[in-house]
Amino acid sequence: RVNRRRSDIEIMADVLRVGKNGAGKTRIMYHTDMSYSQTQKYLWFLIDQGFLYQNAAGKSRAVYYATDRGNELLESIDHLVEIPGLYDEDRYYVPAVS
Repeated sequence: RVNRRRSDIEIMADVLRVGKNGAGKTRIMYHTDMSYSQTQKYLWFLIDQGFLYQNAAGKSRAVYYATDRGNELLESIDHLVEIPGLYDEDRYYVPAVS
């Protein structure tokens, strides 16, 4: 992954992978190699879409978990990566329609 930008799909998959067993915002930030503002953007999008759940019990720090729907999305992304022609040179892309 040297000198390459990740797609939104790759970033969402990375966040969901880290959140599979629950993770705090800092852990997600470091494991996905994103800034605080980028992390916030993806966390709120995934929560809003029902792919991630935020558990903030009492005064403890928030912990983020992938929901069943999020785990299904992650599984779908991983399966798409395995389809020849849909994933090339570490990039997701939509093939041209002839």
